[in-house]
Amino acid sequence: MVRFYGLGCDQLNHRSASHRMALHENDGEFLSYTASLITQGKHRFYSLTIPSDVLARTCFVIDRDEDPVEGFQRLLDKSRAQQIADYIDAGLGTIPTSVVLSAQEISSFTYDSKKRTVRFRDNLKSFLVLDGQHRIYGFHLATSELRVPVVVYNELTRIEESRLFIDINTKQKPVPNELLLDIRKLAEYRNDIETKIGDIFDLFDTDTQSPLLGYMSASKRRKALISRVTFNAAMKPILNIFGDATSSEVYVVLSAYIRAFISASLENDMKIEMTQPVVFRSVMAVFPDIAQRVSDRHGKNYSADNFLDVIGPMMHKIKPSSIKNIGNSVSVYSKIFTDALRTKSIF
Repeated sequence: MVRFYGLGCDQLNHRSASHRMALHENDGEFLSYTASLITQGKHRFYSLTIPSDVLARTCFVIDRDEDPVEGFQRLLDKSRAQQIADYIDAGLGTIPTSVVLSAQEISSFTYDSKKRTVRFRDNLKSFLVLDGQHRIYGFHLATSELRVPVVVYNELTRIEESRLFIDINTKQKPVPNELLLDIRKLAEYRNDIETKIGDIFDLFDTDTQSPLLGYMSASKRRKALISRVTFNAAMKPILNIFGDATSSEVYVVLSAYIRAFISASLENDMKIEMTQPVVFRSVMAVFPDIAQRVSDRHGKNYSADNFLDVIGPMMHKIKPSSIKNIGNSVSVYSKIFTDALRTKSIF
């Protein structure tokens, strides 16, 4: 069965069944738009803009799970489509990236070189979506309309459509999450938690007294450096225990903690590579337990020496061999520390 994300799909039901049937039987009225013919290598395609509501009712995708013979499209993420719809309806956004379509025979797609216009039928199955299915479905869900950049290929075979789909979806390299987190600050898109974590990261990255100075990477993932993605994942579970503390206050406490952890590991000949994601996240995961013990012994004085007073004996109970080859599990790695922390010394 072919699933259509166009006018007439069950989820949307924008028009009556009788109207949809009449439209299908009449093959649709013709629509015409100004377009440019572009040649790249052996391929020719047309570049134009089409209203989002027209795209919503003339485009469809083939879901591979429902049609394993002809289908090749990814499963639709409805929540992602809704986010696009909300973004459009907010009235502040822009979607400049072209939707890529393949004109189907039923569209009667033609190009007038003299007028520089394309002409096609307003039909449910005029265009197969090669790239941009979530945008198309987002247009369905949106209450607003806008003109959308479109690239249309014509007279492609199903093999050519499949190969283009593969090329489009494998040659494009997504923006690294590390860079997205970095530029969210410039875009003023961060929430309060992201802002605080970002500020703490920046302090570890720039403060001359930071125990991690030279070991942070703000905009990309690099070997032997702590990225924003790793730092955020480590900080989010523990940030709430700091209450209303400022970013600087949180940094001072965590800086002392990490300095003590590094010192204790060296004193006990423990090869703990703090910049490895699983290690850094595990070290931060046991911070609440260690901080509570420091508080019990020394009040709210979270100095490096007081942290060392708790971490040192903990490290002494851990066998160096136990922290080798433990894989990528944060829970497994952090349990080694928490077990040692809770074990009473026999001496």
